[in-house]
Amino acid sequence: MERIGPSIKIFSGTNSHYLADRIARDLGPGLGKISIQRFSDGEIQPTFLESIRGDYVFLVQSTFSPSDNIMELLLMIDAARRASAYKIIAVIPYFGYARQDRKDKPRVAIGSKLVANLLTAAGADRIITMDLHAPQIQGYFDIPVDHLDSSAIFIPYIEQLNLKNLIFAAPDVGSANRIREVASYFNGEMVICDKHRKRANEISSMVVIGDVTDRDVVLVDDICDTAGTLTKAAKLLKDKGAKSVRALITHPVLSGNAYANIESSVLEELVVCDTIPLRGQSSKIRQVSVSELFATAIRNTYENKSIASLFVHSQARNK
Repeated sequence: MERIGPSIKIFSGTNSHYLADRIARDLGPGLGKISIQRFSDGEIQPTFLESIRGDYVFLVQSTFSPSDNIMELLLMIDAARRASAYKIIAVIPYFGYARQDRKDKPRVAIGSKLVANLLTAAGADRIITMDLHAPQIQGYFDIPVDHLDSSAIFIPYIEQLNLKNLIFAAPDVGSANRIREVASYFNGEMVICDKHRKRANEISSMVVIGDVTDRDVVLVDDICDTAGTLTKAAKLLKDKGAKSVRALITHPVLSGNAYANIESSVLEELVVCDTIPLRGQSSKIRQVSVSELFATAIRNTYENKSIASLFVHSQARNK
């Protein structure tokens, strides 16, 4: 007998197909059929090639550069709404413009709030994302936001390293809260690299708050852009006596001279998630997948089950 009630359909934007395909394989149904046409002037037109009437529609698209990724997602949401989807859930592993979360100087935009407004206006019913640069961005939405935590990926990775003199470091003050959860799981200590910027992507000074002598340091952060802060923090930690320094970063933006900076750095390795595809190669970069985590979040959303255990590593919460 044919199933009565909404089915689950998963579709991918152009530049997140590599991840959406893994998520769909983990879930079982496979990716839905969609055509995303581009006119000669660059205009985008998505078309669903199968019926989605009355279905749960999950649209997977990270909104990294270029901004076409955001526009493509908005048009996919609008097309799904006009095709009478039951629920439209935007799955955004990397939420772009999250660094523009406040007015930190006069006459600037709050880009993350604008993107939140656009997604809601387009017709999204829910957002599933990971490691927002500023967690308070969840409050910019008037629809539910499921904010997954990369600690579910990184804690098992750190455990298998079996480091004896482990200590955690925040590459800047803003990352302190982020690493505190991970450090508490290991009953570990943490230090902070306090930086001062002259302007965006340019650091004028940095100091280490804490002692790292003869310690194996793990830097944890959400975004690595030019890798300037990260590599400078790693060098400073080594200069202060660290035995080894490695970094675990959720979103590998890796723009500008990032790959060259990482390759020539003192980092043992840079471990990143696949929320953004790697644009280059480095012997020091290792990528781990978030597909299983997102697949579980999608399944639980569809089945109306709690996904609270996915916000942080469940063992970290219960230890």
